[in-house]
Amino acid sequence: MPKDLLVRNVSDDLVSILESKLAPADSMNNLLKQVLAKGVEALASQEAQEEAPADFTFIDLFAGIGGFHLGMKANGGKCVYSSEWDKYSATTYGAWFKGHKIDTRDIRTIDIRNEIPKHDVLLAGFPCQPFSIAGVSKKNSMGRTHGFEDEKQGNLFFAIAQIAQEKRPPVMILENVKNLKSHDKGNTWQVIQDILDKSGYEVFHKIIDARHWVPQHRERIFIVCLRRGSFLKSEIAQFAFSEPPRGAPKLKSILHPSAPDQKYMLTDGLWAYLQTYAAKHKAKGNGFGYQLVGPNDVSRTISARYYKDGSEILIDQPEWPNPRRLTPAEAAKLMGFNSKFSKSLGFARGFPQVVSDTQAYKQFGNSVSPLVVEWVGKDVKKILDLRNQRLGRAYSANSK
Repeated sequence: MPKDLLVRNVSDDLVSILESKLAPADSMNNLLKQVLAKGVEALASQEAQEEAPADFTFIDLFAGIGGFHLGMKANGGKCVYSSEWDKYSATTYGAWFKGHKIDTRDIRTIDIRNEIPKHDVLLAGFPCQPFSIAGVSKKNSMGRTHGFEDEKQGNLFFAIAQIAQEKRPPVMILENVKNLKSHDKGNTWQVIQDILDKSGYEVFHKIIDARHWVPQHRERIFIVCLRRGSFLKSEIAQFAFSEPPRGAPKLKSILHPSAPDQKYMLTDGLWAYLQTYAAKHKAKGNGFGYQLVGPNDVSRTISARYYKDGSEILIDQPEWPNPRRLTPAEAAKLMGFNSKFSKSLGFARGFPQVVSDTQAYKQFGNSVSPLVVEWVGKDVKKILDLRNQRLGRAYSANSK
């Protein structure tokens, strides 16, 4: 196709519409390029909506911005229900998964039997703050409860258990911070295992570092639960977590090729404060402080507090006097929200940002990496396929 296109036989009405949209300082040529770009993206979005029949169905609880959704969709799954009570995350989820309704009510108030549809796989990255090292330390310092005693978030695991007991999905995949196993001297983990066992599930777990897929150390525990009775013992015995790939990406794979907007550079005051803070704790023998990284490095874990000062991942920008934060687009790629996934939803130019930078940072810091979910999902799908073969039918959304 030639780069310079000549458009003939344009109606007077269409010309009038285009002229009405033309900004004073813009040219008709630029406007036509914008219209063409949006048209191409609309076609891609239409193609993405025309999906093949699903291999299995899933529900997406504590959905965030859809990390679980993307990873399981890549394995042939179809989402039949989503729940997320944070209005900003729900805004992003709704913009990315067009036409997919998301339930924003408190999950503990939902009529499980009548409002949550039948499904094959339950997905839940339930809130991790009550169990994370940072979250527990902060709440201890404030004299507040944590873990299951956290009134707002700590008992949300029990909501998952109630849904599992009522809907009896063959598979559950849960995700949380690594510290879940050691929280409260292991008592929290023991309670979780006991509840899952009594609900009829065989439980498998593994701590997986997203480092194998993205240039970020991010250790999370993945819990796969297979329902006894839905699977034969011989089928359950065949489940195993695959070893992560040997990939070792560096930050240069997600950083902008040229310097971004200078608004992401730290102010002189903030940079001076972070250096003073780090020096003070280093003198005390503590490891607290900022992390300064470059293209050939791997970052620490990005957290929901990244918007505050960016201290856990500061990018050395040689031509600037101070380091900078990641941009939201870089943070997306650092979490694995890459072009493969954006194109699968019809976004040819990457995921659109529909919230403020502050909210975007929070969302990526709280998210699960869709690349890790996709990897774990492949192992789960192998077991679902065994069951399908035994039952002699396809696990398709169209057959339910």
